[in-house]
This record gives sequence, C-alpha cells and structure tokens, in this order.
Amino acid sequence: MSAWRPRSRSPEPSARSHCPTRSAETGSGVRLAALDGVRIVAALSVLCYHYLALESAWGQSAATVFPVASKCAAYGWLGVELFFTVSGFVICMSAWGRTVGEFAVSRISRLFPAYWVAVAFTATVLFAWPEVRGVKAFSDVVVNLSMLQGGMKVPNIDDAYWTLFVELKFYVLFALVILRGVTYRNCVVFCGVWTLAGIVAPTADNGLLSFFAIPSFSPYFIAGIAFYLMRRFGPNPVLWTIAGLQFLLAQSYVQSRTISNLGRTAAFELPAWPAHSIITCGFLVMAGIALGAFDRVQWRWLPHVGAVTYPLYLIHMMAGLTLIHHFRHALAPVPLVLGVTGVMTLLAWLIHRLVERPLSRLLRTGLRRGVEDIRRGTPRRAALPAIPAQPPAPETERIPAAR
Repeated sequence: MSAWRPRSRSPEPSARSHCPTRSAETGSGVRLAALDGVRIVAALSVLCYHYLALESAWGQSAATVFPVASKCAAYGWLGVELFFTVSGFVICMSAWGRTVGEFAVSRISRLFPAYWVAVAFTATVLFAWPEVRGVKAFSDVVVNLSMLQGGMKVPNIDDAYWTLFVELKFYVLFALVILRGVTYRNCVVFCGVWTLAGIVAPTADNGLLSFFAIPSFSPYFIAGIAFYLMRRFGPNPVLWTIAGLQFLLAQSYVQSRTISNLGRTAAFELPAWPAHSIITCGFLVMAGIALGAFDRVQWRWLPHVGAVTYPLYLIHMMAGLTLIHHFRHALAPVPLVLGVTGVMTLLAWLIHRLVERPLSRLLRTGLRRGVEDIRRGTPRRAALPAIPAQPPAPETERIPAAR
C-alpha cells in the first residue's frame, strides 16, 4: 500500500471542470511518513488489545494478570478503525489515474503474498499446538487462502482476518468510481451515496445493502477519502461537511463496537469517553496529514517500521496467543508479552523482506501481463520448442515402397 503523494501539481484534465478553485496539491514525491506513524500506532494498539485485554491466552481474566494495563488495552480494538481511515486515504490516492485492471493488480500484489505466508504459518501453529484454538478442517485453510472466507461462512484461521474481507468490499465499491474515472466530483458523489446507504442500511430489510454498506466501518473509509481530497485539492466546506458527518456517525457506533469486542458486561463497566476521545484524536491526526501539518515528519525509520505493520497484523494474534498460553506458567507476564511481541515483530520483518517484497514484484509482473492480454483480447502464445527433424531411417529399416 503506497503512501506516496501524487507528483503532478496540476489537476487532471478530467477533474479540472469540477474541482475546487485551488489546484491539486500533489507535492513533489515526498513520502507521507506520518501515515506510517498512524499505521504503527494502530498495529500496536490491536496487538496490545489481543495480548493484554483478552483472557483466552492467560486462562483467567486479563484484569487479574494486568490490573492497570488491561483497562487501557481494552480500547486497542480502535486500531482497526484507524487502519480503515488510512485505507480510505491511501486507496483514493493510489487509484488516481489508474484503470480497474491496474488497481486490481496493485491490490492483489500488495495484499496476498504476506497473507498466504501468514495463513500457512498460523495454520501450522494451530495444528501443532491447538491450545487456544485448533483448525477444524484443512479445507478451511484452503478457503482462507482466497481471503473470501468471510463471504463463504468459513471460519477465519486467525480472528484478525475479518478486517480483510471488509477491505475487499471497500475495494469493490471504489472500483465503481475507477470505472467512471477517479475525479474530485466522482469521489464526492461516491462519499455521499455511500453515506446515505450506511444511514439507511440498519433499518432497511435488504441483505445486499447491509452487506456492502458496512455502516459500522464506512465512516472511516469515507473520512479517509475526504481527507485525501483535502490533501490533493485543498479544504473546502463540502469536504469538511463530509468528514464531520463521518465523525458523528463513527461516534454513534462506539457502544455497539465495544460490545462486539469486549462483551456486554465489560462494555458497560468501562467508561465510553476514552473510545470517543481516541476516535477524535484519529480524525484530528488525519486532518492534520491532509492539511500538511505533519509534512516535516520525515524520520527515516518510519517507512521501514510501517512496512512491517501489515505482516505483523496478519501473524500476531492466534500464533501469539498460543505462545503466551503455552509459556504462561514458565515466564512472568510482562517478559512473556514483550518476548512474544519481539518474536512476532522479527517474523513479520522476515516475511516482509524475504517473501512480501520479492513475491509482490513477481506477482505484479505476471498480473500486468494478464491484464494486457485481456486488453488485447487474446493471450500471448507461449514459445514452443522447435521439434527437431527426424533423421532418415537406416537402409535396413526403410519400408519398401509398394509396387
């Protein structure tokens, strides 16, 4: 997932007639390192939520093991919402000027290489040590490799994978914008239509609408799109209205999201104001990125660490919880959590360096060739080896001609 600002400083011809008066702010190819910082915070928040707030790894209440830290980590699930906001920003940015085929190639080559390794790794851990949870059937692993298990009622090998299916639905929806052309007007219309769908879906008796509207999470994607449009074209009342409305909608789902993550009892015992505050901070940071407030943040280590957040997110949960459960009686809680976090981070870095980067390049090259074949309407013919001429048969083996 690229976090590079667009290079051209002038709006595209297709967007010129309906963009704001300010020309497209596209910068000079400077990486938005602040986005990597948001990714890092989001990934660590989710990891702390799983390791410090869930009791499945400890065999007892997490509040007993971490009386103070568990209360803070209980809000770590909001890291997912931060990821979705960054995704809306980056997907709108990376799709600009691309065709649907190019967009699909970029997403497939970005998401799947690390994901395939993560599924294999997690399944191996759960097969070998089914202490926290096992794998019911090998067919579940095979289906998980497609990333479509959320729509096929097949359990996730790792519970963290549910977010990937939500991402896929966002990609499908945004592909409709790409078909018409990614312009300022089309993006604004898309945000408006999706907002309306998200408002109507909870009370509408329409399964398809609810499936794609994803009202609990659409405010974060839509806000990310609005913030990128601010980044590219400058802020204006329309974009601030879109972002502000998404902020209010996101706040309205805090209680239901808390219940789904912590259970009804814990949700009513914990105060809600920290969750509302975290969402507020997330929107303010993304607004600051959109307005250029964090452009001076160019620490060299941020992109490197940010690149590891995706594989870390994919492998940390079930494998990490299994390690914690296995060694919970041999090590003290704090050293155990720090050690498992270090192991998962190291494995994530190895996956990024040894698998994700090289395999993504190979997959991208192959998929681009496939897209070109579809454009031409015919596949390339593979060069077949020439069939060597048969040497003449010896005189003794020649069949005499019929007379």
